[in-house]
Amino acid sequence: MSQKHLKEAFIRDLNGTSLLEISIGLSLAPLCLLSRGLLLILYCLHYGKPLSSRTYSLLLDFLVLVSPLLFSCTVLSPVIFLIPVIIAAFCAGIFSRIYSRRKQEPRVALRQMVKDFQKMSLDPEYIPAITVFRVYINILTSISILAVDFPQYPRRYAKTETYGTGIMDFGVGAFVFGNALVCSEVRQKSPVTQPKFSSVARQFSSIWPLIFLGVGRLLSVKSIDYHEHTSEYGVHWNFFFTLAFVRLAASLLLSVFPKYKSWIVAVNLAVLYQLILNTTSLKMFILHGSNGRDTRVGFLNANREGLLSLFGYLAIYMASVQVGLWLLTRRSSVRGWAEAVCLLLLTVLVLFLFLHVSQVYVEPVSRRMANLSYCLWVVAHCLMFFICLVVTDLALVFTKLLVRGSSVPCCWDVVQPPSTSKKHELEAVPVRREGKHMCLISAINKNQLLFFLLANVMTGAVNILIDTIHSKTVFTLCILHLYMFFNCLVMYIMHAKNIVFKFW
Repeated sequence: MSQKHLKEAFIRDLNGTSLLEISIGLSLAPLCLLSRGLLLILYCLHYGKPLSSRTYSLLLDFLVLVSPLLFSCTVLSPVIFLIPVIIAAFCAGIFSRIYSRRKQEPRVALRQMVKDFQKMSLDPEYIPAITVFRVYINILTSISILAVDFPQYPRRYAKTETYGTGIMDFGVGAFVFGNALVCSEVRQKSPVTQPKFSSVARQFSSIWPLIFLGVGRLLSVKSIDYHEHTSEYGVHWNFFFTLAFVRLAASLLLSVFPKYKSWIVAVNLAVLYQLILNTTSLKMFILHGSNGRDTRVGFLNANREGLLSLFGYLAIYMASVQVGLWLLTRRSSVRGWAEAVCLLLLTVLVLFLFLHVSQVYVEPVSRRMANLSYCLWVVAHCLMFFICLVVTDLALVFTKLLVRGSSVPCCWDVVQPPSTSKKHELEAVPVRREGKHMCLISAINKNQLLFFLLANVMTGAVNILIDTIHSKTVFTLCILHLYMFFNCLVMYIMHAKNIVFKFW
């Protein structure tokens, strides 16, 4: 068996893991974020000033935000259920230390502080959880696309063959969800006065880099005979093409239907697509080709998974547009965001109920077809992940109040403290501190497409140079850490020099 066939066999015929394990895994990122924030606040408490060294900031961010995820999806995967408990206990210890050493004159009782905290005003124009959500999905994707080629990465986390839920299956849908959260239709505040299909024309000019990258990946993979999982997207198709065409189709739909009703479009798309799968031969065509023997003759047969799964990804995208519009509804207080979290939590519970019904009575989750169950699963877990990030932000806002002058990048700042007198109420303005403090999350956010592209290129280079399948544990961990640190360092340097890779 050639090296190429060995690697292809290594990532085929997999069945995924449980929804519970994926939920536990997704809780790690918010806990890492909370740990980083609490450490920065503790540093400010101890030294009387925020951490200002760019080198130390990068090392802290990488060791706390990225490295635990690398260990969790490799050597620590057998004890994945214990890791969130350990990190949470670590966070509780740091918070206890901060609370016991706080310097406030006079000291305020914790119950009163919580009451005052609920009344605090936050910057309504800035939602850090959206940025962190998109960056962390990018980081998790970048880790997985290389780690999956090493034996230390559990096979249950990799993409499933036909049915099942793997972490990488979720990553693909979450990437689409994250893109829709900040699409132009969501960010547009003023009423549309331009021609009806002008947004479609703008999308044509904005998706060409994705088309270019898709063609580039196709040519490079075919030219060097790189291993590929054909049943993932097909012979010629790849994720760059999927993202480009989903964005274009979504712009077309949003030009026809009101954007505030995009959830209705999403539901109709997912349900109608599932009905067609169940009542016609489309499902058999996707799984086995037109001749029933997995033929790849002809463009449609060759790329049937990539082309037909567009309907499912489009439903996810439209659902995310609705979520993005709802999130940008003006909320200026901690209480307002607490109520939003409760509503999101209720939505997640309803979606998981629908997911259970869909899996039992309709069809199990299938990323290959992007069926109804897959759409429900992705949206439910994305919302759950977002809830965790918002709660983390609110916890850091509360902790920052205990230490004067403390600062945490990519976190809410208080606009109007409750103790501020009415006389000075109008003088309180939002304070954005991202420009003063270097932050790995801000650095990746500034060049997300480049980060994803760099991760793909580096993944290919590592696979060409190294026999990943037979790598030992220590060597694997060193390679994965070097790979991620290099990607993060490039983004960090570009952020420091204010270089943005966007020319369309």
